[in-house]
Amino acid sequence: MAEFVKLYEENPNPRQIEKIGHVLRKGGLVIYPTDTVYGLGCDITNSKALQRIARIKGVKLEKANWSFVCADLSNLSDYVRQIDSSTFKILKRALPGPYTFILPGNNNLPKDFKKKKTVGIRIPDNNIARALVMELGNPIVSTSIHDEDDILEYTTDPELIFEKWQNLVDVVIDGGYGDNVASTVIDLSESIPEVIREGKGSLEIF
Repeated sequence: MAEFVKLYEENPNPRQIEKIGHVLRKGGLVIYPTDTVYGLGCDITNSKALQRIARIKGVKLEKANWSFVCADLSNLSDYVRQIDSSTFKILKRALPGPYTFILPGNNNLPKDFKKKKTVGIRIPDNNIARALVMELGNPIVSTSIHDEDDILEYTTDPELIFEKWQNLVDVVIDGGYGDNVASTVIDLSESIPEVIREGKGSLEIF
């Protein structure tokens, strides 16, 4: 059964973050808050953990379109081909924030993502999410946790999330109520930016 851990976004407890980082390194799955909906994540380099998420989500790993959650823009060059200055300006203006940017992937992608031409990069404006990535030392692969409810697409109450997911994951972080609007997805892999999904982030900054 998963551990239920309370963390405060203003000041996440470093000892707890360290413990959860250890769980991620060992291939654990963690549900954590972002600046939009709660996410389900694992270590980007751990194949077993990635397969677990794929099974839970009912998708083939090679077909999955998950985001790479980074702590800041310095992680970009690890997995993204060199980008031009106008693209970088957009990223700098929007991040950290409720956006997922689709960018051209490079040859350093972890083996499970080698066939991908593009990757979705996310830097949430949430201290808990970013602290976890910093503790882990590389990005977390992340997917939103959907609800079967017809009215609400996303569960916002961490206790309800724990009730539903406690036997599927290793840690559920209670970081307060989540949002029920997902991130805005913008494709920057071609010369003209394209909005794939309008979500929480405003499009006016573009």
